[in-house]
Amino acid sequence: MIPAVAGVYRPRHPERTVFYQVLFHYFGQFLQEYESRFEKEYGFLRPIIKEVVERYLDCGNPRCGFARIRCPSCGGERLLMFSCRTRGFCPSCHAKRREGWGEWMREELILDVPHRQVVFTIPKMLRIFFKYKRRLLGDLCRAAVQALLKYLLATTGTELRPGVVASTQTFGAKINFHTHLHFLVTEGGEDSEGRSHHLASFQDSLLAEFFSREVFALLLREELISEALVERIAGWRHPGFSVHSKVRAQTRKEAERVGKYMIRPLLSLERLSLDEREAKVCYRYGEKPEEVERMDYLDFIARVTSHIPDKGQVTVRYYGIYANAHRGKVRKAQPVKHPFILVEEESPRIPRRGWAEMIRKVYEVDPLICPQCGGRMRIIAFLTDYAVVDRIIHHLKLSFVAERPPPPHVASQKLLMDSEKGAQYFS
Repeated sequence: MIPAVAGVYRPRHPERTVFYQVLFHYFGQFLQEYESRFEKEYGFLRPIIKEVVERYLDCGNPRCGFARIRCPSCGGERLLMFSCRTRGFCPSCHAKRREGWGEWMREELILDVPHRQVVFTIPKMLRIFFKYKRRLLGDLCRAAVQALLKYLLATTGTELRPGVVASTQTFGAKINFHTHLHFLVTEGGEDSEGRSHHLASFQDSLLAEFFSREVFALLLREELISEALVERIAGWRHPGFSVHSKVRAQTRKEAERVGKYMIRPLLSLERLSLDEREAKVCYRYGEKPEEVERMDYLDFIARVTSHIPDKGQVTVRYYGIYANAHRGKVRKAQPVKHPFILVEEESPRIPRRGWAEMIRKVYEVDPLICPQCGGRMRIIAFLTDYAVVDRIIHHLKLSFVAERPPPPHVASQKLLMDSEKGAQYFS
């Protein structure tokens, strides 16, 4: 029996976004042209790209199944589509993930002490190594941590164990490949006796010097650069290594806001638009009218997919007093001294918030409130059988396609014009 469903609930409308439209209509062409057009710049096509994009394109697709929810008061029903839950790529799923992570970090992880956001940047010349060797991103993060520890020792004269939440980002303001690190760091840390030491400010230039030494040492160990290149870069007036620590979070709520910024998505959907005359994607990266990056569809897809992390790649790390091992020992209250431990879990066990609560936080709408009587609805079934799903989709006339395709790609326009000229010639 096919249910009489009053409505279909989707927390987002992918068919209305430029991001979804371009991927929906041109990802297949991107795959066909990748080897000839993009392989030289971005390397071999990583299998994870196809997997993640296809999952995103099916996010909210009724053909992938849905939950059936009913109001016990008035009997009204609706369907709730399944999400793709991809990491860092799907704007909707990442928003829910970020809300849950931010709340957990504020309530369970960080201490009620002042924190600093410390941003580490490397020279453009060296970013290429991290573009083609993604495993080095973890080593880069450890290099920054070691630089921070040596800086604390040099400025305080004491070996301190700070609390660090580290996020690795590969994208810049123009969605270009720009490797850099965001750290949320306690102002100071604990010594070997467990006493707290406060550091009111950071000297960015000195910390950048420690950081450059650690990065050079890393790349020399990997035999990616020579001593001569190290000397040449170090001799530049502006070597390209920088540290910025001016953003301060005095409360846990402020630290949560900084943390959610650190794991923000690679682009803002509100800044995306289409230039229909030129058939290009426009991304506004600044406030001035001229601060717009213009890309053809395939170049846009190449840029955004280049930031998809490899399977198993850790993007958020926890060090020092925020390391999972240290926090576990503190909970057990063992009276022993613990050395500084590098722990790289993507995320310790985070208490799962209900899906309805996350939707309510992100979209400010409660999917379990009945639109007819305002009663509290509840899930009565999960439908995944293809035969049943197809019957319901056909009965309710549900569709899941991009609202309308973007203008034809430039190459497609040229091909169409050439074919029309040929037709005119032969006629």
